[in-house]
Amino acid sequence: MRARRALVGILVLAPAVARAAEEGAHGESTFVWHALNLALILGVIVYFGRKPILAFMSDRRQTIEQGIEAAQRELAAAENRLAECNHRLAALDREVEEIRSAVRAQAESERDRLLADARVAADRIRRDAQLAVEQVGRRAREDLRAEAAEMAVRLAAEMLQRQVGDAERARLVDEFVASIESPPAAVRS
Repeated sequence: MRARRALVGILVLAPAVARAAEEGAHGESTFVWHALNLALILGVIVYFGRKPILAFMSDRRQTIEQGIEAAQRELAAAENRLAECNHRLAALDREVEEIRSAVRAQAESERDRLLADARVAADRIRRDAQLAVEQVGRRAREDLRAEAAEMAVRLAAEMLQRQVGDAERARLVDEFVASIESPPAAVRS
């Protein structure tokens, strides 16, 4: 609306300015004509270019507002991701502590189990050693008895040889042979 008024004003003033230019000095009239031409060109540009310029400015404003809104959404999303990362980090610290506690408990349990196994093995070794000692003692007693019996038999044989003469030996051999040749009393009946 203003552009139309300006254009009408310029068109009305143009003849008056032209008359004044004819009457006045030549240097001033050139300036006025230049100013008039500039005003006329600006009026035409404003009249015909106003809508495209306003549309461009409106589109530009809308694009900038959309960019700002997108940046705000991205900022909110980044803040949410940051909060989630902080939450995960706090949860990670708790999880690490839980894992450490579980590992400590498992290590203590394993230590207790190993100690119990070692005690059982030590008891078994003690029992086996005690049994081995007892067996060695029994064998040693048996060996001693056998050796004592052998010695007793040898000593008795030596004593018999010294005390028993040839006649006595012949009589003992005859008795032995007779006892072997005659059947035992239980067989006779």
